[in-house]
Amino acid sequence: MTLRDDEGVKFTKGHGTGNDFVILPDQDGALDLTPELVAAICDRRRGLGGDGVLRVVRAAKHPDGAALAGDAEWFMDYWNSDGSFAEMCGNGARVFVRFLLDSGLATPVDGVLPVATRAGLVRARLDGADIAVEMRRPRLYATSTAALGALTLPGTAVDVGNPHLVCPLPAGLELTGLDLTRAPGFDPTIFPSGVNVEFTADGEPLDGVDGHVLMRVYERGSAETLSCGTGACAVAAVALRDIARETGTIAVDVPGGRLTVTLTENSCWLSGPALLTATGTLTLPTP
Repeated sequence: MTLRDDEGVKFTKGHGTGNDFVILPDQDGALDLTPELVAAICDRRRGLGGDGVLRVVRAAKHPDGAALAGDAEWFMDYWNSDGSFAEMCGNGARVFVRFLLDSGLATPVDGVLPVATRAGLVRARLDGADIAVEMRRPRLYATSTAALGALTLPGTAVDVGNPHLVCPLPAGLELTGLDLTRAPGFDPTIFPSGVNVEFTADGEPLDGVDGHVLMRVYERGSAETLSCGTGACAVAAVALRDIARETGTIAVDVPGGRLTVTLTENSCWLSGPALLTATGTLTLPTP
């Protein structure tokens, strides 16, 4: 890739528990994003670096968001760092909302701000200094396995608007010792579009929650990341199932910090910090 000096776009950098994104304000959908351009922007040595790109575009101006334009003004056009699409990103949604609020592009009504995504409508609200987003309730639908080299780990397939495989580690296997430099193997008949794989271990008991789980994740299209919001929701659903609960609150510690997931009868709330860290003008790379 080479840099074109005569053109640039404004950007903001943000993260949620270390899950970092390049935010591109493109209200009317004028920017011609391509997989190659997104991958170049997210390159940590030759670009800005990030786990993905969040394009801020009016729902009515994007073909994937137009159907929800009557319910939400803004569409979260999320791309993985390799240039592929993702249906949903929980941390990305929280950072997206932080940008809308801090830039004055949106104001909550009765404390709630709706956002259109490829997985449907997401509602957001302030949770003290944090931001919480309400997503669909995770659906546990199959058992499967993940392969890490010679290691095969059983897990549960979970739909959170995007696919997940949650694999609790057996006794004697340390979470920090896993080699996640390569993508885990998985069953393509269960996950034909790929899968985010979460590896978990029990944390120490904490006050105010029903469970505490430690998590590492290999994200489809982004490799290992410091955090995954939808992954935390999937992990919380499995943790509640394992204690014979359908509702409750689980604290999920990821390498980038702590997320709190609350499952109700009909939905899932993901809460945690969402921070904006830098702004500037990006010189667009071209082939």
